[in-house]
Amino acid sequence: MIMRKLLTAGAVCGLLSLLTGGPLAPGASADEPTAHPAPKVELVLDVSGSMRARDIDGESRMSAAKQAFDDVLDSTPPDVQLGIRTLGADYPGNDRKTGCKDTRQLYPVGPLDRTEAKAAVATLAPTGWTPIGPALLAAAADLKGGEGTRRMVLITDGEDTCGPTNPCDVARDIAAQGVDLTIDTLGLIPDASTRNQLSCIAGATGGTYTTVQHRQQLTTKVKQLVGRSDAHTATPVATQGGATCAAAPELRQGLYSDRETFSENRWYRVQVPSGSELRASVSIAADRQVNADYGVLLRGVTMRGREIVRDDEGGTGRTDAVSAGIRYPKPDAASGTPPETVCLQVGNSYSAPASVKTTPGLPVELSIDLVKSPDKPSDVAFLGLGRGWWLLGLLTVTGAVLGLFTGWIARWRLNTGRTV
Repeated sequence: MIMRKLLTAGAVCGLLSLLTGGPLAPGASADEPTAHPAPKVELVLDVSGSMRARDIDGESRMSAAKQAFDDVLDSTPPDVQLGIRTLGADYPGNDRKTGCKDTRQLYPVGPLDRTEAKAAVATLAPTGWTPIGPALLAAAADLKGGEGTRRMVLITDGEDTCGPTNPCDVARDIAAQGVDLTIDTLGLIPDASTRNQLSCIAGATGGTYTTVQHRQQLTTKVKQLVGRSDAHTATPVATQGGATCAAAPELRQGLYSDRETFSENRWYRVQVPSGSELRASVSIAADRQVNADYGVLLRGVTMRGREIVRDDEGGTGRTDAVSAGIRYPKPDAASGTPPETVCLQVGNSYSAPASVKTTPGLPVELSIDLVKSPDKPSDVAFLGLGRGWWLLGLLTVTGAVLGLFTGWIARWRLNTGRTV
């Protein structure tokens, strides 16, 4: 009995030290990053009748969008407030006035309940008109309030069918309001007129336009855009790569945009501190007609020209963008060791028919991230306890060992006929 009590006391002591931290557990350190305002994202989905077309990997555009939404909802960062708005989902008739009011918020912008959001999307069926302009205005209202970044992602397979107001003018009016709102557009198997309209909408607010021909491409792009809202560089920063590493601009963590002519190489520099890992990715978009079979190269080299990491990806003309990515961990070094300069080379092997203009160059989007190397334990979080988890773990182990030792002594004394 005595042994059990002592064992229990020791174990409870250790458990309490883990759960409460007691007076010895450090609180949030002053140098921890402060909380950022929650970013807001609304996905605006076209559910008009044309979404019945079965030309995305052998399935309907609507089916591809639903599957993409399931994947995106599963991967949405926890601090992103996400909503979903539809256009053309409810009115199947021919009355233009009624059809052009057919937009509603399917899921409100706020903390995400994945099950509820997925259930709402599952009920959708291609129905009516394509009131893009009214949907943009309504979505802008949905995203009002708060101090975080705001992003709208419009997914459609056609032009606005309502007029006479051009949705590009609507996007310009939204931008003129001075709110921090970016509109990105994705066109599902679009024709030239649709591409022009969606490009204009995106350009009015500093957003991006992407043509989508495959379901996985749709999933990847929407995930990227939703994830970008969680970063604190919501809009790419314009830069210009150098012809050599020595002449290259120095980039910090963030998202950057540039342009490359056909078959060009450009250079950028990043300072990688010891104990950190450089994660870089690049996407180059074919925003005009190009010849089939092309590639994108991203590689990291030292200032002396020694290659340390590389990735190259190819395309065949079926996608509008090709991406490559690299990771380079910098091992821990002695205190005071300066960061290592890594030169990033971004190249492409695009070519085009003689009738295609080569200027301006192809759009380049470069992402730079510096994180603590995965081979070094992080002191940021352990069971959600933050800095100082190692001390709490030590207290727990000490309490458990002390309890076992005390119990063993008590049992030995009982077996030898002694009393405590």
